[in-house]
Amino acid sequence: MLTLYFSPGSSAMAPHIALHEIGCRFESRPISFAKDEQKRPEYLAINAAGKVPTLLVDGRPLTEVAGILYYLAKAYPEARLWPGGGIVAEAQVVEWMSFIASTIHPARRAGAERSREAFAIAEQRLGDRDWVVGDYSIADIHLFRLYWRFYTSVHPDRGEFPKLTGHFDRMMSRPAVQKTIAIESALGYALPR
Repeated sequence: MLTLYFSPGSSAMAPHIALHEIGCRFESRPISFAKDEQKRPEYLAINAAGKVPTLLVDGRPLTEVAGILYYLAKAYPEARLWPGGGIVAEAQVVEWMSFIASTIHPARRAGAERSREAFAIAEQRLGDRDWVVGDYSIADIHLFRLYWRFYTSVHPDRGEFPKLTGHFDRMMSRPAVQKTIAIESALGYALPR
């Protein structure tokens, strides 16, 4: 049994999308930051950091986006979220996941200008590919979540990052993304400016 603890619009959106891509049954447990639910003892018992996401896999917690996405891609290979093509393609997914977590995510907290610098690097790295490593993968989901937050809160001109905006548009057309956004927006979230 899978249980996803998430807060709408947070980093947990990436595993939420992946779960809808896979199409497996899972239980949703929204966490309200406004009510400090992430600091309650019952939540801290499963995630001592008091962050989301947390994915319970048969009662065992996974607590980081990259680890959760990796687990889902490998546990559900029929969803094709992990690249074929051998070790180089796999290493490229890990490379992107690391870049997203270590460069793009912290840039968001440093403000819009620093985010623009990080997304300029991602724009160059993406090149003319539709998906970050050729085929759609968990790296696309992870990248999308952060660009979605930037795009919907900062509102850059579509021409500022044309390749990332094209990726954003392709992601927004995916049923799993549409479903996740519908669920999370119905619960409500406020994006930082």
